[in-house]
Amino acid sequence: MKFARTTLNCRGKLVDLSSPVVMGILNVTPDSFYDGGRWGKTEDALRQAATMLEEGATFLDVGGMSTRPGAQAVPEAEEMRRVIPLMERLRQEFPEAILSVDTWRASVAAQACEAGASLVNDISGGGFDSGLWPLLARLQVPYVLMHISGEPESMQTAPSYPQGPVLEVLDYFIQKVGMLREMGLRDILVDPGFGFGKQLSDNYQLLSHLDVFKILELPILVGISRKSMVYKLLNTTPEHALPGTAALHFAALDRGAQVLRAHDVRAAVEVVRLWKYMHEIA
Repeated sequence: MKFARTTLNCRGKLVDLSSPVVMGILNVTPDSFYDGGRWGKTEDALRQAATMLEEGATFLDVGGMSTRPGAQAVPEAEEMRRVIPLMERLRQEFPEAILSVDTWRASVAAQACEAGASLVNDISGGGFDSGLWPLLARLQVPYVLMHISGEPESMQTAPSYPQGPVLEVLDYFIQKVGMLREMGLRDILVDPGFGFGKQLSDNYQLLSHLDVFKILELPILVGISRKSMVYKLLNTTPEHALPGTAALHFAALDRGAQVLRAHDVRAAVEVVRLWKYMHEIA
């Protein structure tokens, strides 16, 4: 499969996306839906980072605020306390790693980039902090533009897409990418935002038609790891959702995903390897 856009400029390092890559999730939160509390201590987070890099992660995505359904925003100072010291340590311990910060706050993004982040992953699509996009345009930091309907605290309260989720999410991206281009931001990835203001059927419609978003000619990032769209359909729990996640990762790659954002890096890397081999011999 040929991808439209194949490189990102991350602090002067060109990241090749001509072949799909994996972004490892490193949540330093007490309340994330799957790994909350596991990596709250710096040394534990560093060990997990080392493991994910050894397993083949191209990016490490550090988040200091849970955005699971029903989650409330933590104070800015607390998000800073969780994220910035760890980002500094990650840069010291793993200078070649490509670090991402998962935040919608311009202040956190600014300090994280100063501390070593070279990509910003924003669940809000620029909608929660008007200062974020101008900052990214000034710094020229690659940006993950995600679709969300509502806010984490209430986004799963009867989400609705009268024109269908695929068309509405595509329209959202077209509008927002145009605005970002006008501001001068060059490197953009798009993320349909699975689970962020979507019903179960909405998530699977988006996944089934993921290839529609290739019209944007931008890398597609998929974040479905152990989410409720997996475990609720299978009547299980996040802890037992790895097989389902792997199956959906393969489906996402077949429809154009170039970045898999995953808790389980080794499993995701193996899915990429299997998918690549099938396409090489086809």
